[in-house]
Amino acid sequence: MVANRTSFQELYFSEVLFCTDGCLHSFWNQAKMASRQEPWTKLAHSKKQPGWVAYNPRTMRPQPLGDDTKHMKILSYNVNGVRNVVRSGQFSALAQRENFDVLCLQETHLKEGDVKDFKNLIAGYDYSYWSCSVARLDYSGTGVISRVKPISVQYGIGTSEHDQEGRVITLEFDNFYLVNAYVPNSGRGLKRLLYRVDDWDPCFSEFVEKLESFKPVIVAGDLNCACQDMDIHNPPMKTDDAGFTEEERQSFEINFTMRGFVDTFRKQHPNAVGYTFWGENQRRNNKGWRLDYFLASGSIIDRVHDSYILPDVTNSDHSPIGLVLKV
Repeated sequence: MVANRTSFQELYFSEVLFCTDGCLHSFWNQAKMASRQEPWTKLAHSKKQPGWVAYNPRTMRPQPLGDDTKHMKILSYNVNGVRNVVRSGQFSALAQRENFDVLCLQETHLKEGDVKDFKNLIAGYDYSYWSCSVARLDYSGTGVISRVKPISVQYGIGTSEHDQEGRVITLEFDNFYLVNAYVPNSGRGLKRLLYRVDDWDPCFSEFVEKLESFKPVIVAGDLNCACQDMDIHNPPMKTDDAGFTEEERQSFEINFTMRGFVDTFRKQHPNAVGYTFWGENQRRNNKGWRLDYFLASGSIIDRVHDSYILPDVTNSDHSPIGLVLKV
């Protein structure tokens, strides 16, 4: 829980180019190069609407909070296997650059016997919590790494049927609950669609709603659903794909939106097309999906200072997302 940090945004601001009339040609060459180096700045969508813009953290994040405002910075990251990210050295680099307080991980692919080797991933982050799949080894899994000690920690949602794959860890802090979730994918051929929308989603939503009766809740993680047409690059061609079926989108609406949970990124950026997941070879063309979220109780939404995506972090098929919350 800190204030006044050197962030990704500040590093970007420090690199803004200033040109005179005589360097217009150079400016446009720089712009073209930036488009190649920063593909997320390209508005890639088959059904673009007037007013839509590509999300660009370099220009669309607010100024950092000052020293006089206490806040907590939370990151969420589907790592698609934590071992690869550890080998890359990315965790320490990300911590140094972003200076986050809490890091929520999804799809860790760890067995319970592996956890001891991942207890001290980042210097200064003394609290780590892991939940592993026991139904299928090296599958699913979640983790939380924090430098702020939580009041309490809960694993799963309290239903044996849904707690076999290590999908949920809940941390209680002074002013809110943080629920790190990796929602089941409906799978190839939509084999798990009915389990997802008829069983998992309602049970998970009820679990979160019970927490909310005590304190506001923030749900972080890979929720495996692109809620709106603007959250996926080619909606007409994806309606039969896991993550964008009508059933999944309706379930998200019923179990989260209608229960008062706010999509913090969409609230801050109603017209921004920003993705957090890309299929194979699709990141370079920015043909992606927004599957990762911070959902917040309505009672806490005014304390959200920034909800953002870090699209330049590329060791996974997902990018991290971040939330800055005034506390």
